[in-house]
Amino acid sequence: MAYLGNAPARSFISFERQVFTIVNSQTAYTLDHSVNNENDIRLVINNIVQEPGSGKAYTASGTTLTLSAALTNGTDEMYCVFLGRAVATNAPGAGSVNTAAIADLNVTTAKIAADAITEAKIADGAVESEHLNANVISGQTELAEAPADTDEFLVSDAGVLKRMDYSYIKASSDFVKLASAEVSSSVANVDIEGYFSSTYENYKLILNSVHPASTSSIGIQFKFGSSYSTSSYYWVWDGAQVINNGTVSSLDNGAFGADRVYIGGTSHTNQDWSGHSIVDIFQPYKTDRHQYIRSRFIGGNANANTPFAVLDSGGIQYTDLSACTGVRVLMGSGNIESMDWTLYGMKN
Repeated sequence: MAYLGNAPARSFISFERQVFTIVNSQTAYTLDHSVNNENDIRLVINNIVQEPGSGKAYTASGTTLTLSAALTNGTDEMYCVFLGRAVATNAPGAGSVNTAAIADLNVTTAKIAADAITEAKIADGAVESEHLNANVISGQTELAEAPADTDEFLVSDAGVLKRMDYSYIKASSDFVKLASAEVSSSVANVDIEGYFSSTYENYKLILNSVHPASTSSIGIQFKFGSSYSTSSYYWVWDGAQVINNGTVSSLDNGAFGADRVYIGGTSHTNQDWSGHSIVDIFQPYKTDRHQYIRSRFIGGNANANTPFAVLDSGGIQYTDLSACTGVRVLMGSGNIESMDWTLYGMKN
């Protein structure tokens, strides 16, 4: 580019400068650089350039500066300029520093302004797990055991990401699955034993898809000690059924001095009309009261018109005050062809 007159300066010359700390009553000071004589420096005291030479304001030789009179700390200021130590500084033109002009490994953290690197300047796939802080969620580390109550999970609360302790979302230990089994071959009865204790106040037994060998109702007997009681039961049920012509009828029934508690209506022998019951067993470990159960039944009844029944039933063994150690599921007559059962314990 052409200029009128001289081209603008792209460099300048400066001289090295030394500022002195004034010491009261002192006339000799040490220079940072050795000089031939006082004419190699320019001394300025209180912003006034001093006259060099013997009998004048100062002399200098080697690294010693000698004043003609002492100065006062806190009042006087003094510095010198080394006339023989010029420093040339070049100012690079705009856009003149390219990649080749920057030495490898020369751009340090201190040279990068905070928040200067934007998302657009990060290459796709460049940030890997090794670049992440250990507290960053990456999914790389597997939890090898059940979470502790204070382990934290992330949840979205109306779009806001929040953390919460595992203790808030874990399943309650007050309702615990104790056992389950599948009966797939014909048996006379299914005995569920060894699970009752004071650890749990009450128990819930779920009977699924009870399929009898012949038309019969589902019953429950209690085990006391080493044997199952076959007498002294009260039981009653209340319910209704509807058949395929739309007729609804009551199924109220009960007995005193029975050999079991009946909990389900007459179950259909067809697999697709099997019965289901939820049986509540109350405080079986107690020895100062009789044993009670209550059941809700739903299923099909054996009938030419294939009725559908719902029953609410309950019963008691009214003579034995021993702890109950098990329950037996059996039909009023005939075998159980198949069924599934699950037992849960419930703390008070």
